[in-house]
Amino acid sequence: MPELPEVETTVRGLATVLEGQTVARVAVNRADLRRPFPADLVQTLTGARVTGLGRRAKYGLIHTDRDSTMVFHLGMSGRWRIDPEELGKHDHLVIKTGNGHVLALNDARRFGSVDLVDTDKLDAFPAFAALGPEPLGPGLTAAHLHRAFENRFAAVKLLLLDQRIAAGLGNIYVCEALNRARIHPEREAGKVSKPALARLVPAIRTVLEESIAAGGSTLRDYARPDGELGYFAKDWRVYGREGEACPCGGKVKRIVQGGRSTFFCDRCQK
Repeated sequence: MPELPEVETTVRGLATVLEGQTVARVAVNRADLRRPFPADLVQTLTGARVTGLGRRAKYGLIHTDRDSTMVFHLGMSGRWRIDPEELGKHDHLVIKTGNGHVLALNDARRFGSVDLVDTDKLDAFPAFAALGPEPLGPGLTAAHLHRAFENRFAAVKLLLLDQRIAAGLGNIYVCEALNRARIHPEREAGKVSKPALARLVPAIRTVLEESIAAGGSTLRDYARPDGELGYFAKDWRVYGREGEACPCGGKVKRIVQGGRSTFFCDRCQK
């Protein structure tokens, strides 16, 4: 599933051709993805001017001058294609701009979604209402994590995946951040020390920023809107590297937490 850096990379790629442009044509090529397309999507977007793009957690935002925002989620395999040579059977939503660019939302497995939300009501959108602070924003601090973890017995890895605590963090980047912060993923969250939390917050930011700069991590079907692959996977320290060497000299191990693989080094992560 595309995680925060992949969605951020996608949004930045779309902005280069979509921001400030008028939507000349919208085509919906099937009735639904994970759920039906909004009934008024074509009418609302056609003729609208895109005033800006953004991201909330793992959702992309396309704002328009009609006080409406299109919210998209890429699901498991979704990606936007910019100016494809030809449209394919999995290009389920196609947008053409006034200056001739074509943007196609491609989702072979159809686990993604598209919604229309009043821009001034985005915070109340059900998917956003309970979200925690953005990992790259000022709200994610050691103090915030200390309050969220206080008296919690659950493993720190699992709580970092709780979107109510930090919005948009996914499995890959939590594994990587915990390794950089030298925190064992099974440690009870309430027992993570303040100095460790002070290491964790910049580790989260750094790993996300490095991944965004590299275009994200390519897993399965993910690619940037321009068709290029994300290359951060080559810089993973522990994720997907069971049995290989950690930078500290220890060996990367794999366990399962909450039904998902966790990769870590028990030599440097305590």
